Amino acid sequence: MELSESVQRGLRSLAEPSTFDQSSYGVLVDVSFRSLLSAKAEPGVLDQPELKQIDQILLKQSHTAATTFILEAVKHNADKSAISSCLEELAFSAERIEIFYSTHQKHKKELERLLASIGRCPPRINDASWRLQYHVKNDQVDKVNEPFYLISLNTENEGSEEDINFTCTVEQLQDLVGKLKDAAKSVEKASQM
Repeated sequence: MELSESVQRGLRSLAEPSTFDQSSYGVLVDVSFRSLLSAKAEPGVLDQPELKQIDQILLKQSHTAATTFILEAVKHNADKSAISSCLEELAFSAERIEIFYSTHQKHKKELERLLASIGRCPPRINDASWRLQYHVKNDQVDKVNEPFYLISLNTENEGSEEDINFTCTVEQLQDLVGKLKDAAKSVEKASQM
């Protein structure tokens, strides 16, 4: 795993026993994993009572470095030896490496699922259907006399089908068709390169 200089600096601070004692180290590692997995706002790294005595900027840098390292380790499917050797290069003690690795193992499957859910392909359109409707009047005005289209797109994403329904005016439909034609031309050009 290649880590940027700022990540290495943050991890070296985290490895320093004079900055992070054993208790605060464990709390920071745990909070780093939980912050990646939590969808709702939980108490952050700055709200932990065990970490109040540590400089706020250093704490943020170490937290950012730890979360970056966690994501890189999961992304590369790093085993214990890869994680250990990387952390040893950054002056981590064997005990701190073990704490990190055991926490990593505890959350590894959840993090893999999280990373796998990022960047999925958009749904593929299998079919499109439309129906012309006509607004005669609405609640605010007695006479509207305006056509609109009901569009239904049958899409598929990873084996599951879903219908996407929306309405649009004639102008909006013309704009959509123009954009789809532009997109098709762009794809065709890209495939010829």
